[in-house]
Amino acid sequence: MKRLRKFVIYAFLTAALISFRTLSVLAQENGSGQEISLNAQSAVLMDGETGRILYEKNGDTVRPMASTTKIMTCILALEYGNSDDVVTVSSYAAGQPKVHLGAAAGRRFYLRDLLYSLMLESHNDTAVMIAEHIGGTADMFAKLMNEKAVELGCENTYFITPNGLDASVTLEDGTEKLHSTTAAELAAIMRYCVWESPKSREFLEITRTQNHYFTDIDGKGSYSCVNHNALFSSMEHLLSGKTGFTGGAGYSYVAALEDEGRKYVIALLGCGWPPHKTWKWSDARKLLNYGTSHYELKEIFQQPELKPLAVENGIARSGDLAETAVTNITLNLKEEEKNLNVLMKEGEKAEARVILPDTLKAPVAAGTEVGRVDYFLEGMRVQSYPVYAEETVEELTPRWCLEQILQRYLE
Repeated sequence: MKRLRKFVIYAFLTAALISFRTLSVLAQENGSGQEISLNAQSAVLMDGETGRILYEKNGDTVRPMASTTKIMTCILALEYGNSDDVVTVSSYAAGQPKVHLGAAAGRRFYLRDLLYSLMLESHNDTAVMIAEHIGGTADMFAKLMNEKAVELGCENTYFITPNGLDASVTLEDGTEKLHSTTAAELAAIMRYCVWESPKSREFLEITRTQNHYFTDIDGKGSYSCVNHNALFSSMEHLLSGKTGFTGGAGYSYVAALEDEGRKYVIALLGCGWPPHKTWKWSDARKLLNYGTSHYELKEIFQQPELKPLAVENGIARSGDLAETAVTNITLNLKEEEKNLNVLMKEGEKAEARVILPDTLKAPVAAGTEVGRVDYFLEGMRVQSYPVYAEETVEELTPRWCLEQILQRYLE
């Protein structure tokens, strides 16, 4: 009887511990304790305006990214190339595995047509054609991709191929690198493509197109592309998206949505393997529905109290040497600029922090940036406004003192 009682107690405690750990994991995944059941090994829901992570599941885990790679290939081609550029197919590009355009070596295409082939059909040979045209070689283009990743703050992303096929390289220091990213950084790249790049409009035009027909320049072949982003027909306000699959990566997906001024980006990595091709669609809907149902735009701008700053060794307005020189400071914002709408859910709090030195050193020119006001949401800085000196304060020099003495003497 005692053994049975001990066993029951042990079983109860074990079940309680498992439940506690499960709840802890759920809370860690979404930051709120509310469960979102996802198939993806890594997932992120991002605020497209600020880059703040609204939900994550292993968002910083490095994983292969498959053809979601092609959003970077596309945006670099748009930024570095010209739509009328003529691209010639090399034998290396023609030899890429399926899915491919299937163009023979020597065929010539306009870059604008190849971008539809890249993004709508995800053709692997097309990605290499574009990479060779922009970078000279696929390897040099990968260098451009990695430079852009660093520029965007994506320190855990490493590109080897322009098409996303599984690949690895050994660096000179012996470090082995995989063609990989994280869900958080893939979302950041998509955010750049859709809203921040100078070529974002062209990127959206391509990725939102449903069908595109073209021929090579010499008319030797004709090609038809169909958009395979299934969510376009079923999810309102979807702006862009890109799927991917390799044996090493599994299914992946990255997308952007904008609804009544609310901007969202999702990224899914390792979202199942065959036959679970549709898991990415259900995961995407869950993430986007979570964002639109839990987050609303709220105004958090508040005019901070900005007291005048003392200016060391400065000349006071009155010219009195016994008086401390000061300058008023300002955000220098127009009335229509005094707003900051950010995505927030119930219970979240925002704060403004004024960052200023104790004093300034003369001379200080009007319009000089002297500090900033940072706005934080749940510990993350979402906006920063520079603070400027309103008045010029001249430096107190022996010459100025002598001039003042002479002036008073002559009076």
